Amino acid sequence: MTTAIVVSADDNVATALEPIEVGQTVRAGEAQVTAVDAIPRGHKIALRDIAAGAEVVKYGSSIGTASAPIAAGAHVHTHNVASARGRGDLQASRQSSDNIIPQ
Repeated sequence: MTTAIVVSADDNVATALEPIEVGQTVRAGEAQVTAVDAIPRGHKIALRDIAAGAEVVKYGSSIGTASAPIAAGAHVHTHNVASARGRGDLQASRQSSDNIIPQ
């Protein structure tokens, strides 16, 4: 049974199609990794080590940057990824900054 899905060879994470237990070996595309964390269904598992500040790539697109080093097999979620997707507050902040008149 397929436990995780990866779409692009550029992806460094896969999406769990079912809960993944610690120690479980996961195959996703060409990657094979052993889970070091429990991964809930619908969450992401790192397919390889991701350095802090590096892009996290899912479905061939960057979904954010690693806010801390992420080990292969680790749970990838809001605790270790800074996401720019859906962040209307960032866009509003940028627009506010652009409207500031220098003194």
